[in-house]
Order: sequence, then structure tokens, then C-alpha cells
Amino acid sequence: MHTCNVPRLDARLTAAFDFVRPGHTAADIGCDHGKLSAALAGSGRCPLVLACDLRPGPLEKARVTCAPYGDRVQLRLGSGLSVLAPGEAEDIIIAGMGAETIIEILEAAPWVFDARYNLILVPATKHSILRRWLARRGFALRAETLCQAAGRWYAVMNARYTGEACEPDGLYCLTGLTAGQPGCAEYYASQNAKLKKYQLGLPDGAEKDAVGKLIAELEKQ
Repeated sequence: MHTCNVPRLDARLTAAFDFVRPGHTAADIGCDHGKLSAALAGSGRCPLVLACDLRPGPLEKARVTCAPYGDRVQLRLGSGLSVLAPGEAEDIIIAGMGAETIIEILEAAPWVFDARYNLILVPATKHSILRRWLARRGFALRAETLCQAAGRWYAVMNARYTGEACEPDGLYCLTGLTAGQPGCAEYYASQNAKLKKYQLGLPDGAEKDAVGKLIAELEKQ
């Protein structure tokens, strides 16, 4: 990222920035403080950024952050993708929320199931659930960037709709396209710790056995 006089981004937002296609209008859903929106507009990567948030407080912070970039950033208050008209932005970033919320946002906007849209998804929790949903709903993961920010692991996902739904295996859901990336061993260990905790709550039976096999597979990675 080459910027001048724009906010400094953490590793998570830098990875999201890098997946946005130059020259395209971007929508930053859950823009919070507006740093990513400001960087996309201020760097010239996007001619227009739609900075959107559900809450007035964060949106006001984003207004201040993005003020230097004038009409290159438009601010919108509202829930999920309801603030956008279909086709208004072709690069869509959804960050700062859990996997289930990201899924709810996408399910509520059927128009996004279209190959023209470049999705950049940054789940704060439950990465495996989002990977599974994407595969089942016909989205292909094109790339992922594994990174750490504020002591937490993030998998920044770049997805595009293909219409080719499939049932992903458990190991793919846990690791996605992160193999070989810096920090992947630590990330897999954190994923495995969550899996072991989940297994503890299961009664004896087929599901518990299947989770045990998955734990063993992940430990070999």
C-alpha cells in the first residue's frame, strides 16, 4: 500500500485494502472509525468509497477521519447492505463483526450473489463457519491473508460468487487458504484449541469421534 497523509492501517485492514481492486467503487460495511475508507480514498485506489455503519457514533468518527477526502467518501447510516443499491459498489468490504453477522448481511442482499462483486470479508470470530457457508452458497475463496492485530488472529478472505456450491471438508473449513503463510502454525494451534474445547462438550458418539479425527488432522498440518 502506497499512501501519503492517510491513516495508518493495522495488519488486518492492510490485508483488506490489498484485496480492493484499483479503480473500483468500494463499500466499507461496518466502517467504524473510517480509517480503511480514508486510506482507500486518500491513496487514490478508489474513486469513491461508501463508508457505512449501523451506529451514528462510529459514523460520526468516520466523518471526521474522511473529511480531508471530500466527496470521494460518502457516509451512510444503516444496516448491512441495505444502504446500497445493487451495482452501486462492486468491491464490498465487511469487517469488524462475527461470521454469523456477516452471513446474515449477505443473505439479506440476494443481489450480491453475482460474479461482478468482489467480496472482502474479515470475520472477527468463527472463521470456519464463514468458509463453510461461502462454499455451500456458491462463493469461491480466491485468496486469504492470515494476520494478527491486537493479539488476535484474523483470516482476511477474498471471495467471488461462482454459483458452484459444494460441501467443504472440515480441514478446509478450519484452515482455508492459509497453508504456508507466516504464522499459520500458531493460527492452526488456536483453531485446534477451540476445536478441543468444542469436543469436550459433546456426548460420546459419531460427532465426537469425527471431531477427534479432525483434531488429529489439524495437528499434522
